Amino acid sequence: MKSKAVYLFAAAILVLALAFSAATVAVPSAKALPAPGPQPAAASPVPDHPEIHNAIAALRNAKEHMEHAKHDYHGHRTEAIRATEEAIHQLEICLKFD
Repeated sequence: MKSKAVYLFAAAILVLALAFSAATVAVPSAKALPAPGPQPAAASPVPDHPEIHNAIAALRNAKEHMEHAKHDYHGHRTEAIRATEEAIHQLEICLKFD
């Protein structure tokens, strides 16, 4: 039993030693990185935060669907529309403070 514990302890030390040595080798030094050169100009500018713009468009689409739905969804449609409007408003505020 004691030799098994010593074996497991030695194996754990070996695994940790290999993990730390591999981690230090994998990190490049700052001197090894090439100096940044001029960046090529983008063909078309990418809007900031495309995910937020996509979310706003999806929320507007969902709101439009809820406004024209034939169902009241057991009274939840009005609250869902209000919450959707608030979510759109909050995302638009986020974009203003970028």
